[in-house]
Amino acid sequence: ILSCKVATDANGKSRGHGFVHYETEEAAKQAIERVNNMQIGDKQVEVTSFKKRSDRETATVFTNIYAKNLPDDFDEEKLTAMFGGYGTITSSCILEDKAGRKFCFVNFETPESAQKAVEELNGKDLRTEEQKSEAKEDDKPEDYLLYVGRAQSKAERARERTQNSEQTSSRAAGVNLYVKNLDEATTDASLRELFEPFGTVVSCIAMKDDKEKCKGFGFVCYSTPDEATKAVTEMHLKVVQGKPLYVGLAEKKDQRQERLRQRYAPGGCGPAGKGMGKGMGKEMGKGGMMGGMMGGMMGGM
Repeated sequence: ILSCKVATDANGKSRGHGFVHYETEEAAKQAIERVNNMQIGDKQVEVTSFKKRSDRETATVFTNIYAKNLPDDFDEEKLTAMFGGYGTITSSCILEDKAGRKFCFVNFETPESAQKAVEELNGKDLRTEEQKSEAKEDDKPEDYLLYVGRAQSKAERARERTQNSEQTSSRAAGVNLYVKNLDEATTDASLRELFEPFGTVVSCIAMKDDKEKCKGFGFVCYSTPDEATKAVTEMHLKVVQGKPLYVGLAEKKDQRQERLRQRYAPGGCGPAGKGMGKGMGKEMGKGGMMGGMMGGMMGGM
């Protein structure tokens, strides 16, 4: 299992569903076969493959649609020309985001008109021939192709952002490394060179100050968890330019704080070190305490 998460509300209570990310598709299928419809307590558990919202069947009836990636000269006249052919428009508005990009909402009289507009307009390329010729190879289609879809409520958009974040976290789990104790002369290129022998480096960055000198830490992201694990095994505590590197899995701030809280909770490493010292004499007590503290500090780095 690469990652797992229980969806919770604002009070930290379970919403009754969660996500489990396996390393292989075969393992996921076995989990579905063995656990789906299993009785756990007074609940019958349902386990299925995760589907993106866009891939799920929906019976939602709608008349209000949202469109983005519109031309810079898009106005009410062009809106009517683009959408009016699909049915009677009861209301519409054209807005701009903070970057000056135009988007609009169009409300039709009937759901059939709205559905037809989505089916025929979504994904159209509205760029001029000049814009197409100036396009870069790494331009993403989703950044320039017309998007037309059902207008979502604020709550729906919030849920979708949360789900996208959870998926991103699942994909990133086990592949993003935190590297510390780097020399101030370290660059993105030299950091990549250090870690490329262990697998495909998707991205890497050596964090810099305002003088363009490395702050002493950076991040390296691999394409698979196995590659990341190999890099940690080979590079952790390896001396580079006179300094022993710290290499470990990158953690979010809240995850790190929770781990440290558990480590120093009663019965954790600190008290255990102290207790061992009491049983082995005064000098060993000091050593035990120091061992517990240093273990906690190194684990938190």
